[in-house]
Amino acid sequence: MIDLPLPASGRIVGACHYYALRVFYEDTDLSGIVYHANYLKYCERARSDLLDLLVVDQRAAQEAGEGAYAVADAEIAWKLPARLGDGLVVETRATSLRAASVRMYQRVLRPAAETPTTLESAEVLAEVNLRIGFVSPDGRPRRQPEEWRAKFARFAEAAEF
Repeated sequence: MIDLPLPASGRIVGACHYYALRVFYEDTDLSGIVYHANYLKYCERARSDLLDLLVVDQRAAQEAGEGAYAVADAEIAWKLPARLGDGLVVETRATSLRAASVRMYQRVLRPAAETPTTLESAEVLAEVNLRIGFVSPDGRPRRQPEEWRAKFARFAEAAEF
């Protein structure tokens, strides 16, 4: 039997979640840069990881017929291209919280080669503003579970987890 660890997860530091990833060949287009839609995939992976760290079980909620989060609005600005082999970090913040939605701001960053373990001189490759709504199984907006809302509030207020 081979004992393999699960893929590494991100981490919450203060009011930010950080999720590291690497650009693979499959992420790039003919010109060798990351295909534009893949930035949204990277951000989705980061948000899913954040939910895991907050112990928000969307699968259980879906199976119980309660609902799940879905992107309601997205605005993205691409600043610089990412390339094959780049190590990237997606930074996520919750910027506002309502009864049925959460607004989030995400940045896709490329740490500087000379300081890869710090983000102080990282390049901003993309910025994303999102509204994530909680929807019922039939796709209608509904109040998110109070426990989940409280977890997002603690995250936004930089509480410890």
